[in-house]
Amino acid sequence: MTPSVLAARAAGRGQAEEILAAHIEHTVDLLLELPRGLAERVAASRLGVVVLSYRLADGSAQLVASRGLDAAVPAAS
Repeated sequence: MTPSVLAARAAGRGQAEEILAAHIEHTVDLLLELPRGLAERVAASRLGVVVLSYRLADGSAQLVASRGLDAAVPAAS
């Protein structure tokens, strides 16, 4: 978490939600680096990684990051 917080602050992102989003994006990037073949499938549009942030307080979800998607993610209803 610390590298994400430091990178977010260096980029001028100081709000908690902005830092959380930066951390999630960093985690997605790490996911694509670790498992062999995962990044290749994402690059070939055979697999997508989508990250949502869910708020228990109001039941809403917000798209935070996506990799490997050619089509837009449909809005939650």
